[in-house]
Amino acid sequence: MSSYIKNLIERGEGQHLDFKFEIADSRKIARSLVAFSNSEGGTLLIGVKDNGAIAGVRSEEEFYMVEAAASLYCKPTVSFQVHEWNIEKKTVLEITILPDPDVLRSAPDKAGNFKVYIRVNDQNLLVNNVYLQARKKKRAKGGVFLAYTDKEKELLTYLDQNFSITLSKFRRISNLKKNQAEKILANFIALDIIEQILTENGCYYKLKDGNFQIPLNENYPKDFLKW
Repeated sequence: MSSYIKNLIERGEGQHLDFKFEIADSRKIARSLVAFSNSEGGTLLIGVKDNGAIAGVRSEEEFYMVEAAASLYCKPTVSFQVHEWNIEKKTVLEITILPDPDVLRSAPDKAGNFKVYIRVNDQNLLVNNVYLQARKKKRAKGGVFLAYTDKEKELLTYLDQNFSITLSKFRRISNLKKNQAEKILANFIALDIIEQILTENGCYYKLKDGNFQIPLNENYPKDFLKW
């Protein structure tokens, strides 16, 4: 069965797979656990270097540190499955985390504050308030109400002429307060008109699929409702 792990390693780190040479900090590994749980699920291979070399776990303590991460530093607790593999006389732990779309989990950031993380490619990224608002609106039973004012029109006009926009750029062109700009972006995301792109270096917003267009003439309804 060592071929199974070797084939897994050959895939490389990505959206559903992460390598960990060792577990030295339960708080740090908690971010990986919640990121997988908040996204599409995934697998942690403990005892594997970033380059795919099998190093093996150094002690049984590493399993207990994962256990501590899941129960003490994930809010709510993250459930996981573990399988132990013996390869080349070395032990690799396979930690499987299933997605849980009904619960949004958090883990400590570097300052110890509990924050929400998601998995994007091979990174565990911190989400922002726009993401949290949009998720809440999407799950609301009453639908999403959007007032189509000049500010909304200004945003769509800009995105019709440019590939993307940041929150700070939107605030500058619209002269809105941060919470007002966040609300508008969250509404459009919840309505699947705009999508949020999270990266290691920041966040930006673009029209969904790059080709969505809303008529921008004065006869367009001033508001609309999605059920």
